[in-house]
Amino acid sequence: MPHTARPTHSIFEPRNPDWEHSVRGSFARQKVMNLLGAEMGTLTPGHCEIRLPYRDDLTQQNGYFHAGITSTIVDSAGGYAGYTLMPDGADVLTVEFKLNLLAPADGEFLVAEGQVLKSGRNLVITRGEVYAIKGGKATHCATMQQTLMTMHGKA
Repeated sequence: MPHTARPTHSIFEPRNPDWEHSVRGSFARQKVMNLLGAEMGTLTPGHCEIRLPYRDDLTQQNGYFHAGITSTIVDSAGGYAGYTLMPDGADVLTVEFKLNLLAPADGEFLVAEGQVLKSGRNLVITRGEVYAIKGGKATHCATMQQTLMTMHGKA
């Protein structure tokens, strides 16, 4: 599957030694991901993948994944990519994102990838890509740029 160009190893160093446990625990508590049936895939420092199987109740009138569903999973993928780099005792909050829909989200499942571009003390900038997978073929259907806020002191 084509994906955003990223190194095979992380260029980022997590500030939380237990970053993976923190991120996966937060994802498990995020009720909307459970409601949608989304699953966390690949997780490395500065990168997160979320997968969502097709369900008829997640579609718009033409049978494609709804844009709101597409934006929800890529927002979380970017947010969790950023969260992998945040210090222990912090939490993450999206403060802004822009989404471009490039093609109908027509597939058996969606894959959203979030990648950190810059990780600062308070703000983290990410990008996200969404692919619709159908018959083994990936169609790039959305791209996002996002700003996250590190919420210090929010264990």
